[in-house]
Amino acid sequence: MTDYIEEHPHIRPLYNYAPNNEGITQAIAGRTNYPIDRKTLVKVLTQQYEHLPQKQETDKNIQTLLSENTFTVCTAHQPNLLTGYLYFVYKILHAIKLAEVLSKQHPDKHFVPVYYMGSEDNDLDELGTFRFRGNKFTWTGDGQSGAVGRMKTKGLKPLLNELFKLFGPPGKNCDDLQTLITTAYLKHNTIAEATQYLVHELFGKYGLLVLNPDDASLKKAFIPVMQDELLHRSAFDIVTKQIEQLSAHYKVQARPRPINLFYLTDNLRERIERLNDEWIVVGHDKRWTQQELTDELNQHPERFSPNVILRGLFQETILPNIAFIGGGAEVAYWMQFKTLFENYKVFFPPVFVRQSVQFVGEAASTLRKQLELNIPDVFKPEADLVKEHVVKHSGTGWQTNDEAKELDQLLETLKVKATAIDPTLKASSEAALAKMRRQLQVLEQKMFRAEKRKIQVHTDRIKRMKELLFPNNALQERVDNFMEYYLDMGPAFFDLILDGINPLSSDFLVVE
Repeated sequence: MTDYIEEHPHIRPLYNYAPNNEGITQAIAGRTNYPIDRKTLVKVLTQQYEHLPQKQETDKNIQTLLSENTFTVCTAHQPNLLTGYLYFVYKILHAIKLAEVLSKQHPDKHFVPVYYMGSEDNDLDELGTFRFRGNKFTWTGDGQSGAVGRMKTKGLKPLLNELFKLFGPPGKNCDDLQTLITTAYLKHNTIAEATQYLVHELFGKYGLLVLNPDDASLKKAFIPVMQDELLHRSAFDIVTKQIEQLSAHYKVQARPRPINLFYLTDNLRERIERLNDEWIVVGHDKRWTQQELTDELNQHPERFSPNVILRGLFQETILPNIAFIGGGAEVAYWMQFKTLFENYKVFFPPVFVRQSVQFVGEAASTLRKQLELNIPDVFKPEADLVKEHVVKHSGTGWQTNDEAKELDQLLETLKVKATAIDPTLKASSEAALAKMRRQLQVLEQKMFRAEKRKIQVHTDRIKRMKELLFPNNALQERVDNFMEYYLDMGPAFFDLILDGINPLSSDFLVVE
């Protein structure tokens, strides 16, 4: 990531446009050479929004997509239950903010933020898990399998009832959030529909569009790529060559398969493989001849689902996208795809690293100030903070640096004296001197621990602050869920983060 942000020569050949103002300007000019089917895109979005609460901002943005002067700013994520973790929210807010900034910088054009829902992902272990106030919630799908976005929501009521027991304090935020979640998951049939409703209600006021790409009309535009993949397995060779270039300096994030498509029906999303002159669905009795396969692809393109290697290619085929925003892992695997996009003459957009966010709430902020720490200090390891605090507040009474120097001089004198008497004593004298030095270090550690006990109140504050800011010793954004913050602040939480985000910066954002 550091090399990517700094445009290091090792990685610069792997993308077309730098994630900055200059790169965006170049991309706008380049994007015009890659037309997309805007009428179909608007038709699908209009259909998907028919049953959602009407919002002027989203309705306007859907219609502006018909104009060749409108571009999208896209982020993608699976439909994690209750959004999963905070970075789900931060990716969306980054896309919204970047669209706002670009609209001001290029007033003759329109920029629409889009959340591209990875509804076809079938990793329920990941998508069905979230944490709330230290409690882990897991939905097993009630025996369902296949694409998580297509799973029915009717079995979620017991899990949501357990979640609501932890809500509070009572008030408008609590009531609004409980109503929102209940409506999303218990009054919509599938996870994809529930997620679209939830995200629309939370972010629709900013003009964010939610697109579910699991649609036959959208996939029709991708038939030529999917047919080439099924018959000639082109992506494997193309991406493998770029991986060879990437792996000389970096870890490979995603490796291609001979065929990078799944077969998708209700309760089923399994790999397609070629076996002699037939194509089969792994683990099932579904099989085709070449003619049967091409017929089904052309008649039912919605039954074919791209994996991670082809997903971005599909996204850029159906969206007039000018920027993609992803986390570190996403950016890493996008660096494997430039030549794949070139092969299919699909636009390869500037790829932005999602801005990471650390929210310092009132309790953690109070502790930080009591401990006289600045913001960068809170990212230091707990052990380092404790040691620095002991040094700062207990003086140097427990340190033995001066005594160690004096002892070293004395010990060296003794070693010289012993060696002068008998040269064979040199080794044993060095061993004895090393043992004395170790004993001094042990004594210093004991004195340090004694000093720590004397200021236990302060060290407890450090531990508590670290627990608040880094739950489970991990980044807050990878553990916490937005609900904790929404219950406290309501929609103002999103406004606060949105105000702080600098979409063209790679800095770690801290909001206190």
